[in-house]
Amino acid sequence: MTRRQFTAASLALSAPTWAQGKPIRIIVPYAPGGPIDVTARALAERVKDSLGTVIIENRPGAGGNLGADLVAKAAPDGLTIGIAATATHAINPWLFAKMPYDASRDFAPITQMLRVPNVLVMNAETAQRLKINTLADLVAYAKANPAKLNFGSGGNGSAGHLAGEMFKRAAGIFAVHIPYNGGNPAQLALLSGQVDFNFDNLATAAANIKAGRLKALAVTTAQRSNALPDIPSMSETLKDFSIDTWWGLVAPAATPRDVVERLNKAFVAALQTPETKTRFAQLLAEPVGNSPEQFGAFMKKELARYESVVKASGARVD
Repeated sequence: MTRRQFTAASLALSAPTWAQGKPIRIIVPYAPGGPIDVTARALAERVKDSLGTVIIENRPGAGGNLGADLVAKAAPDGLTIGIAATATHAINPWLFAKMPYDASRDFAPITQMLRVPNVLVMNAETAQRLKINTLADLVAYAKANPAKLNFGSGGNGSAGHLAGEMFKRAAGIFAVHIPYNGGNPAQLALLSGQVDFNFDNLATAAANIKAGRLKALAVTTAQRSNALPDIPSMSETLKDFSIDTWWGLVAPAATPRDVVERLNKAFVAALQTPETKTRFAQLLAEPVGNSPEQFGAFMKKELARYESVVKASGARVD
C-alpha cells in the first residue's frame, strides 16, 4: 500500500459511520465573506480529518431566518448542521412577527464556537469637541443635554440598535436612534460625524480605533477584551452591563445523541488548535468550545434576556 493509499484508508476509517462517505453541510445563514462565513470555513478545514468532507453552504435572507429554518427542517442525520447566532436564536424570535422555526425546540445544540465583543465608539473629533474621554463623561453629557445625542446602527433590531437601547436604560439617558441599511453605512455615518456614537463589532471598528478616527469608550463584555486591554468594559461604569456577539453550531432537534456528541468532540478539538486560535485572534474573537448542554443553557438564557430588550426598543418586523 502506498503512503497516499494508506492516508486515504485512514481517513475513511476515521470518518463518522453515519456519514458513509457523504459530505457534511454547514449552513451559514449569511452572505459569503463575512466574519461568520470566514469562521465556519476555517473550522470546516480543521475537522475534515475526523469528520470527512465538510462543505459550507451560504443561505442568507430574512435576517438569518432563512438559513436557520433550513437547518431546523433538515433530516436529523448529522449531515446538515448550521450556524446559530445572536440574531437567529436570541433576537429574531422577538423581532419578527412570524417565525418559521422555534429557536428553543427545533435545534440540538452542538457547541458555542466563539464570542466577539462589541464596542461603544465615538467619532474622535466629536469626542474631543464635547470633551468626552470616558463612558462616564458620555453619560454625564447625555444627562446634562437631554435628547441632543444620537446613535447609529445597522438597522432596527440589529445588535447595535439593541445594545444602544440597553445602554440608554442602564444609564438612564436618552439618545435618538438612527437606523442605517447595514453595519458599513452606520460606520461611515459615524466616521463622517453624522451620528455621535455607535455600538460596533470590535473586529470591524479596531482599525479605525487604532488609526485614531474613532474613540473607543468601552467594550460591552463583562470583562475587558484581550485584543484591546486598555479599553475598559461597560460594567466598570454600569454594573452588570454585558452584551456581545456569539456564534455556535446546531443540528436539527431529532439528531441522535451519539451524532451530536461526535460533532461536538470534533469541533471543540478544532477550536482548541493553535491555528484556529491564531485565526480567531485576527478577528478579535474569543473561542469557546463548550458542551451541548452548556451551549443549550446559554442560548436559553440569551433568548429570555433579549425578550425585554427587543420589546423595550419598539423594533418589529412584520
